[in-house]
Amino acid sequence: MSYYIGVDGGGTKTAYALFDEKKNIIAMVKGPGSNHENMEGSFDEAADIIWDGIKSLIKEAGISLHDVEYTLMGLAGIDHQFQHDEMVKRLLDYGLENFEIYNDGFIVIKAGSTGSAAIGYNCGTGTCCNAIDNDGKMLQLAGLGEFSGDEGNGHWIAMRTFRAIYDDVYLGLRKTALTKMCYDEYSLKCKEDFLALVSRFEDDDADKFIMRLIDFFFDAARLGDSVVLDIIDEMATRGASLIAAHLNTLNFTDDVVEVVLSGSIHTKLPSDIYINALMNKAVSLTGRRLKFIKLSQPPVTGCINWILQQKAKKGD
Repeated sequence: MSYYIGVDGGGTKTAYALFDEKKNIIAMVKGPGSNHENMEGSFDEAADIIWDGIKSLIKEAGISLHDVEYTLMGLAGIDHQFQHDEMVKRLLDYGLENFEIYNDGFIVIKAGSTGSAAIGYNCGTGTCCNAIDNDGKMLQLAGLGEFSGDEGNGHWIAMRTFRAIYDDVYLGLRKTALTKMCYDEYSLKCKEDFLALVSRFEDDDADKFIMRLIDFFFDAARLGDSVVLDIIDEMATRGASLIAAHLNTLNFTDDVVEVVLSGSIHTKLPSDIYINALMNKAVSLTGRRLKFIKLSQPPVTGCINWILQQKAKKGD
């Protein structure tokens, strides 16, 4: 029996799965986020978390690490070669062998696509757009926040929602249904009460506040709110541009190119108005036949798919 480990490391949580050669999940554990960019201890702290998670997984399965043939990780924050090398160095020091690390956006492709080449577009806590072409070449776009103009993720939508209300109540610009939703939800009496809400982006319940702003956003979209629809047009245009850049840069030879959509904005929220706009703009911009796939499998399953594809290619 051959065993393989897959690791899906995000900013808020990390999933560890032990697979057999038939892709069955033998054991699975979850732990805290492992993105070094979010930690004071950087790579050292992130490596500690990953190593502890792997040890917990092995203990849960009742096997030895020596029973594991290969480990593949998709980790948020591994965007450049030096980041990859720093993390590899630390895990080698712990004694981990036979493993590889990629950005977590790439395992999304392997989890959702039906072939070896596809584009993956993720909008969750953050934004990234990754691709693997028919030659096996890999490219990551976005993922650097403001520096790469990332749009469409949860934090971006929450900020744009807050700004739209601010522009309404403070600048007297365009009216939006978002204002009444927010005022009713938080029993606001005046614009100063609204402004005080900005502190909630930093408090212990920030995630809940951000999620409510996102809810307002998509509720207003369904009402046909013109302010929100314009924001949706902007984020769909940006996403389509990322997809088009991959198709223009890499070598996709299939008649139909698969685009795997992942992250909570794409898969868990009532965002069909946005997704339809994204699909239409991407097709129009690229002139290619595209098949959009909402990821329904845990991203960590992309690790075992990738491992077994590599083994098949090598003839193992």
